[in-house]
Amino acid sequence: MPNRLAQEKSPYLLQHAENPVDWWPWGQEALEEARTLDRPIFLSIGYATCHWCHVMAHESFQDPEVARLLNQHFVPIKVDREERPDLDGVYMAVCQALTGRGGWPLSVFLTPQGKPFYAGTYFPKETRYGMPGFIPVLQELARRWSGPERARILEAGEQITKALQPQAPAGNGPELGEATLEEAYEGLARIYDPQHHGFGNAPKFPSPHHLTFLLRWHLRRPQSRALAMAGDTLLAMWRGGMYDQVGLGFHRYSVDAQWLVPHFEKMLYDQAMLSLAFAEAFQLTGREEFGRAFREIAAYVLRDMTAPEGGFYSAEDADSEGEEGRFYVWTPPQVSEALGPELGGLFCRFYGVTPEGNFEHGRSIPHVSRDLAAFAKEEGRDPAQLAAQLELARQRLFALREGRAHPLKDDKVITAWNGLMIAALAKGYQALGDETYLHAAVKAAQFIEMHLADSDGRLHRRWRQGHLSGPGYLDDYAFYAWGLIELYQAGLDPAHLERALALVRLSDELFWDPEAGGYCYTPADGEALIIREKEIYDGATPSGNSAAALNLLRLARLTGDGALEERAQALLRHFAPVVAQQPMAYTQLMNALDFALGPGQEVVVAGSPGAADTQALLRRVQGAFLPRGVLLLRPSDPTTADRLAALAPFTADMQAVEGRATAYLCQNYACQQPVRDPAALDLG
Repeated sequence: MPNRLAQEKSPYLLQHAENPVDWWPWGQEALEEARTLDRPIFLSIGYATCHWCHVMAHESFQDPEVARLLNQHFVPIKVDREERPDLDGVYMAVCQALTGRGGWPLSVFLTPQGKPFYAGTYFPKETRYGMPGFIPVLQELARRWSGPERARILEAGEQITKALQPQAPAGNGPELGEATLEEAYEGLARIYDPQHHGFGNAPKFPSPHHLTFLLRWHLRRPQSRALAMAGDTLLAMWRGGMYDQVGLGFHRYSVDAQWLVPHFEKMLYDQAMLSLAFAEAFQLTGREEFGRAFREIAAYVLRDMTAPEGGFYSAEDADSEGEEGRFYVWTPPQVSEALGPELGGLFCRFYGVTPEGNFEHGRSIPHVSRDLAAFAKEEGRDPAQLAAQLELARQRLFALREGRAHPLKDDKVITAWNGLMIAALAKGYQALGDETYLHAAVKAAQFIEMHLADSDGRLHRRWRQGHLSGPGYLDDYAFYAWGLIELYQAGLDPAHLERALALVRLSDELFWDPEAGGYCYTPADGEALIIREKEIYDGATPSGNSAAALNLLRLARLTGDGALEERAQALLRHFAPVVAQQPMAYTQLMNALDFALGPGQEVVVAGSPGAADTQALLRRVQGAFLPRGVLLLRPSDPTTADRLAALAPFTADMQAVEGRATAYLCQNYACQQPVRDPAALDLG
């Protein structure tokens, strides 16, 4: 019989709907059940594309003996971390505090009042290799709860909860400035891998905000290694097995130092953040490889991760047919059978598909094993012709691969991650001028407004099959506002600027801590958990506070509203004591600090939006790498011009001179003579 999860919409919860475990979704009903039965809660948190979540589900949650123990002695609750990142953040902090590590599946035992007393991640069913078995853990905790040791459990829950309460940063700390940026750069330089690129040892994570920060540091210190570090890392990832060379798009991370063997799941936020980095690298350098990488990632997202209504899906699993990576790997006979011996042999030689393989069971992960020009010379062929043959081979293998059993697609639409993808596509339009990306970004924003926003403008976290989850969190507001700001910089529709400003005002109402400062993760009127977190660490995605800081600064520059800049400065001051200890852990916040320190640029183009001369000036600005700059379009249409002037009063008197499109440029608080020739627009 299906359990209660059969009524849910989360793909992760639905994966457990047929378990013999009597699962509850998180909610007051489940918590009341624990209090009524006087049983501890077993809280299991994961997500649909998590490999070890699948393993623990197969070993334990489908096992009758485990189910009997859980159902008899506990109230088991299952949570999708992507739908409830607030719960995940709180109880992951518990796991890290108690065990020194974290990850998913997250397994936490709570008192009926929700206070944690024991935690871990994956437990094998039985004890092995020094890892405690899940059955012995359940038996021991049930014994302790029903005996005299319960008092110690309750006391531990109180102490752990008390220890987790947020502490105000000690002292005022040093003021964040250019020295902070330099320290962040030096920190990254110390852990940079000059051989394989990227940072640290295996496993290696993409950390795109490290790379966008390095691009900005290059502008301040052109003689540094920042551009080489960022560019070489982007290309190493794109050429490696961490990139799906056949189907396009990035896997989650590399388990080795060479970017060869990935953890095969694909996350929307990785596609968004990495494509942002490639677009900025293209703006800065003009190197076609960066532009091509952006186009390929966008092609994957628009092909495989876009709902018909325009929103973007969340993820694709690593596993298919019970094996991680099976969908993505090849043997030489498989390639030759699909392509014929000549073209198949060419593909195998270029992409490193060998008889011995580089993955399990003699199979190979395709990766670019050599430079195309050098390979063409070895093969005695024209490089352009060779590239065309390899692309033909890739397309044929992709068509063949479509017939394989596909990994699960997590088709829920998360507001925050959609905001990042909107920002990336809008940035791609600015960098490359392809309106496909602008149209897709606009359609996704329309989807959010139609399906994930209330009549009062408030956001929800998730949409799936017409069903909404709970209220949005800080990153939903901050990332979507980020997307809207980038969308305004691309399409220059004042409606996107208006909505971004409205979201920032809502964020102040819902998330700002009026006593200590900084934005909390959960809304003030949201569900009360044992702690109310305030995130600043820039992990797999940037923190909501880091994104909010840059949003405030950009909007202040776009509108001339000094109150927005004051709020950004208050946010930076609040986190300064923590950030100053290790700036490289906060590289998205470093991007905000870089913007705050300037020198800044404001460009207003006055002209008819569709006219060739207006478009020429806009392309000149949009195609440049101006991470501390903002762009506004004052259209010739009086109604729209007045609408913009209501948002940015300083644009009211900026007119097209003699009926020709005109650019007004101010740099570092000094305005230049208006210009009409794009070549005369000196952007520094």
